[in-house]
Amino acid sequence: MTEKVSGELEMLQRHLVVLKQVVENEPIGILKLAEETKIPSHKVRYSLRVLEQEGLIKASAPGAVTTDNTRPFLRELDAMIEDLAKRAEDLKNIKIGSSIEN
Repeated sequence: MTEKVSGELEMLQRHLVVLKQVVENEPIGILKLAEETKIPSHKVRYSLRVLEQEGLIKASAPGAVTTDNTRPFLRELDAMIEDLAKRAEDLKNIKIGSSIEN
C-alpha cells in the first residue's frame, strides 16, 4: 500500500529537481540535465515529458525552457509541499502499529 505513495513521492521529487535545473539554467538539454542532476537520461526525458504535459516547460532547439505557467506554479509550490507534509504528519499520528498486541 505504501510502496505506491513512496514511488510517487520519489517521482515528484525527481520532476522538481529537473524543473529547478531548467529554471536556473534554461535553455538546458537532456544530457546536461542528466549530468547536473545525476539522474539517468531516460528518467530525465520522462520528467521533461511530464513537465511539458503540465505546461511548466517547453522544448526549444537549444533545450528545455520555462513557460508563463512556471512562475505561478513555483509560487504555489511551497504551500503544496507544506500540505503534503501535514498529511504525512497526520498519518504518523495515527500510530496504528502501536495498538497491535505482541
